[in-house]
Amino acid sequence: MAWLLEDPLVLALVAGAFGLLVGSFLNVVILRLPPRLMRGWQDQAREVLEQAPADVAPPPDLVFTASHCPGCGHRLAVWENIPLLSYLALRGRCRSCRTPISWQYPIVEACTGAAFAVCALKFGFSTAALCAMAYSAILIAATGIDLRTQLLPDQLTLPLLWLGLLAGTLGVYVDASTAIAGAAFGYLSLWSVYWLFKLVTGKEGMGYGDFKLLGAIGAFVGALGIVPVLFLSSFIGAIVGSLWLWARGRDRATPIPFGPYLAAAGWIQLLWGTELLALWARFYPV
Repeated sequence: MAWLLEDPLVLALVAGAFGLLVGSFLNVVILRLPPRLMRGWQDQAREVLEQAPADVAPPPDLVFTASHCPGCGHRLAVWENIPLLSYLALRGRCRSCRTPISWQYPIVEACTGAAFAVCALKFGFSTAALCAMAYSAILIAATGIDLRTQLLPDQLTLPLLWLGLLAGTLGVYVDASTAIAGAAFGYLSLWSVYWLFKLVTGKEGMGYGDFKLLGAIGAFVGALGIVPVLFLSSFIGAIVGSLWLWARGRDRATPIPFGPYLAAAGWIQLLWGTELLALWARFYPV
């Protein structure tokens, strides 16, 4: 393993290749976790209401059900499951029914591979790099699910929170007290905005998943890091959200998930927060 420590480029390439494999699994999580959660909620409701269980097959699990074409059910061969390369080899279509394959698959794989490579270049062969890769993977999965369903499942945000707090006890990015304060400040900041907006307008401006996601990000970046995360996410969201509404011909009343913008800003803050704050201080000294 010494050669990984000596050559940052080799380490980044290895991390990127591993990220492509993780990205392939994240696609499974993005597509299969929401239906499984929905089925679980329905089963719980039926149990409370003393109704008979639903007489339908449960959604596929995340690990053991083989990948298949959602159009024709064609079970993918091993060579059809190679991240990015299979998509290119198949020219973006199912080998059996020629149904177009969603762009989500190569985008998620490429983003995860690139994120892992950047984490390796930033932190080297270290615990910080491993935690940053896990952080990246969960944020990408949460982003994909929020974009598709406007849900941010506890199954993602809470493990991310505990990972951040554990990293704090080890002093990976911040110390334990800073991690706890960041988690609390992150959650309460959006929680306060939610209730203020609801009291003024009578409407819900965001979901509880956003509070939990920002709390989890705060465990990694600390309370001081929450401010730039909120600024960056609002800035990115205003630009991207406006362009999306314009392209789709929607009005401003159309709900837009906020989680992807929090995730993007939180990732940037973890990797380059110190540099960005130093750049800000250079142009706007206190």
